[in-house]
Amino acid sequence: MIPAPLTLTDGRIVLREWTDADVPAMSELFDDSAVAHRTPLASPFDEAAAAAYLATIRRTRADGTRLHLAITEDGRAPLGEVLLGVVQGAVGYAVGAAHRGRGLATRATRLLTAHAHEALGLPRVILQIEPGNTASEAVARAAGFRPTGEPPETAQSNGRTHTLLTWAHDDPAAASP
Repeated sequence: MIPAPLTLTDGRIVLREWTDADVPAMSELFDDSAVAHRTPLASPFDEAAAAAYLATIRRTRADGTRLHLAITEDGRAPLGEVLLGVVQGAVGYAVGAAHRGRGLATRATRLLTAHAHEALGLPRVILQIEPGNTASEAVARAAGFRPTGEPPETAQSNGRTHTLLTWAHDDPAAASP
């Protein structure tokens, strides 16, 4: 079980639980064609979609299957999201268009990956990235992930099929004698 509420920081960003007050910001961050293209989030992503998503976040948090955290610089205004599917050890992220290119996804991925290894005991954390998604490939490399060479997986969302390649980050402590 993951303790709640959970806050993680590396001194430059703060990952925190989503709140009801974040619904308008969620709508602004995720009502974006790039987010709709790469994620299963609803499109359009209005406040009703944000409220429904927050309900899903709370349900999956309560049942221990997923952890969704707002990416912030100071614990206040959300700039994006990082999530962990606890069963598979899969990390995902989305950063609002106005906040991209600042290293937020990389920092958040590193921070949540370290938490998954150290606090949750996950020996392997993965990212699933579409071929040609150079921004996510750059995040993966910068966060210490490597392509696994495993066969691609497919997923359906927002009316399209996504081919996903697996990138992995193995717990460095598990490799030590």
